[in-house]
Amino acid sequence: MEILGQLLNTTLVFSTALIFAALGGIFSERSGVVNIGLEGLMMFGAFAAAVGGYYAQDAGMGDWAPWIGVLCAMVVGVLGALIHAVASITFKADQTISGTVINFLAAGSTLYVVKLIFEGAGETPLLDGFNKVAIPGLSKIPVIGEGLFNSYPTTYLAIILVIVIYFVLFKTPFGLRLRSVGEHPSAADTLGVNVNRMRYIGVMLSGLLAGIGGATITLTTTGTFAHNTVSGQGFIAIAAMIFGKWNPLGAFGAAVFFGLSQAIRNYVQLFEWSKDIPQEFIFMIPYVLTIIVLVSAVGRSSAPKALGEPYDPSKR
Repeated sequence: MEILGQLLNTTLVFSTALIFAALGGIFSERSGVVNIGLEGLMMFGAFAAAVGGYYAQDAGMGDWAPWIGVLCAMVVGVLGALIHAVASITFKADQTISGTVINFLAAGSTLYVVKLIFEGAGETPLLDGFNKVAIPGLSKIPVIGEGLFNSYPTTYLAIILVIVIYFVLFKTPFGLRLRSVGEHPSAADTLGVNVNRMRYIGVMLSGLLAGIGGATITLTTTGTFAHNTVSGQGFIAIAAMIFGKWNPLGAFGAAVFFGLSQAIRNYVQLFEWSKDIPQEFIFMIPYVLTIIVLVSAVGRSSAPKALGEPYDPSKR
């Protein structure tokens, strides 16, 4: 029973970053802009959280230091997304290529700046991240208590945001406008919705949330930033978004599934028989599952109709 509780808790730890990034991807793609750059945006966020959190910690900010790191990740994530928005919305560049450029830009620039700041080191110094917060009473429930109610603050925030974003997207005028520019931009424009402005908002929200996702990895899992900190989590988040049919609740379920695969990968290594299996095969588990899920989703998931199509108001 104790192992099940720990497995559930570890699943949520690994799922949290994916949830944030998938939610960000939903905002961007519901507005009609493909965002392959989630990986790079998460990398920007992880880098900013590590550097900002380190200097905040060095300045004696104590328990506030990780939150300063999250704030830095949000700002840098939005700035990174702004590059993608300008290229794909204003200049109508191919959105897939623009997102890929963001990934390469993040991979190169963050490592370069880390080496520049920390005198040639390939990673940032270790920092104190978030501590787990147990909810009184609920954390004592067998299995579920240890798994769900003794988690990092970012995990609680991610779960709350799933509900909030679902409500915003499907129950508010803002959500209706955002979805309309991803489905029928010319019709939305005719009704007075500024299509490109809504798309800018969607892309920048994706950067903000993906930045938090990257920060989550740094501040709860690794404690530092290096070139392999994100390690494909952004692409897994894209898979979660697609498998979840661009719905916050569906993306949450898919992210938890992928988080479980990563948790199982970690627990497999504790068994003696796993030593006979090459470590590379064990580390492949989440990515192989990602491919399987994406293949199974082909033909079953329906993307927003105008996804990937630049919009020119002058030609409506």
